[in-house]
Amino acid sequence: MTPDFIIAGAPKCGTTSLHQILDQHPDAWVARNEIYFFDADDPVAHGDFLGIDGDDLSWRHPRDPAMRKMYESRFADAPQDALIGEDTTTYLMSDVAPFRIKAADDKVKVIFMLRDPVKRAFSQYWHLLRSGRTCDSFEAALSSEMSIVMGSTYAPRLRNFFAALGEKRVHVVLFEEFKADQQATLDGLTTFLGLSPMSVESVETWHNRTRYPAKAETLQRLNRVGRLLVRYRYARHFKRHVPLSSRIGHKAYRRWFRFVSERVLTQDHPPSDMRAKTRAYLCQHLSDRNAGLSDLLGKDLSQYWQGFTE
Repeated sequence: MTPDFIIAGAPKCGTTSLHQILDQHPDAWVARNEIYFFDADDPVAHGDFLGIDGDDLSWRHPRDPAMRKMYESRFADAPQDALIGEDTTTYLMSDVAPFRIKAADDKVKVIFMLRDPVKRAFSQYWHLLRSGRTCDSFEAALSSEMSIVMGSTYAPRLRNFFAALGEKRVHVVLFEEFKADQQATLDGLTTFLGLSPMSVESVETWHNRTRYPAKAETLQRLNRVGRLLVRYRYARHFKRHVPLSSRIGHKAYRRWFRFVSERVLTQDHPPSDMRAKTRAYLCQHLSDRNAGLSDLLGKDLSQYWQGFTE
């Protein structure tokens, strides 16, 4: 069993809302949580999935029968005749995912939601800081955490998806358009998927509630203390052959994360804005990394994203 559609990116762009809305359609069903199947061994998308077994590298690959069985099991609860979906936003960061998806199913459709790449990068940083995966300032993390910039590099990987699947099987939504007119976005999605129309007033729209520290420096210091536990964040994600040490580490990470969340993540907004010089750098750099994206999508993205020039 494989999905009929995949919400494939980008991270921190509101895709959870698309997941929740589509899952409420009477003829659709979306697997819980992100699965990370087609990019499980990609060090760009998931460096923390690679491990060391003694002196050897250990990894997971979609061609592994046990991995395939795990993937199919995630759809076991889908109602019969429902349109089945999955939501893994890191597929857009992977150069291998689009061609693996094509090889697995020649009919699956993919959906992307894109956001102002500079704002998305800043949001990615806070996500990494909140989950204990960086101890750096935003400026330092731009070079130490590749997912921040790579997650906002849309154009080359969208071209890969278009090349692998064809334009008719790829649907792109702008986060800014979704915020301005949710019904129009939903109409476009149901038409693309071949589902009956659905009123946005009939569904619960859901958004991640992000909590921030009062001072970034406080969380950075705590992350230096807890960083040994972060390696166990995904220890039980694939639910097979998990050593006892990893199960213990995963439980310790969850407790540490809960401790930090309850005592440090206390406010609804970041404690500081992006520095002007950093914003200027990212506007230019991410415009260059996304060269040709306006032409690719057939719309002038500078009208949606301040400082975007391509």
